[in-house]
Amino acid sequence: MATIRPDERRLEEPLLTELVGGLEGWASDGTRLEKTFVRKGWKSAVAFVNAVADAATAADHHPDIHLEGYKRVRVVLTTRISKGISQADIGLASAIDRLAGAVTSTGR
Repeated sequence: MATIRPDERRLEEPLLTELVGGLEGWASDGTRLEKTFVRKGWKSAVAFVNAVADAATAADHHPDIHLEGYKRVRVVLTTRISKGISQADIGLASAIDRLAGAVTSTGR
């Protein structure tokens, strides 16, 4: 059986609502966070996907990343081991928001 890290424990109400409320544009159904980022075009979208992948690897927390319609990147965060949203999801969502402004159409 896998060991749950402290940052992977499922967040409960009211803390969950408070933390999700501090994230701009992220939707939550209580078990996952989701946000779609619109980039300038294909290269910018791919650069953003790669930047998200690098941040996720560094955080050892891996979201589902969907490249849709050539310039939209939809990111879905959940902590599978705890079957819900954890502090790891909140932290990675914040990091991804910061990346969104740092990644340009030619890369980073």
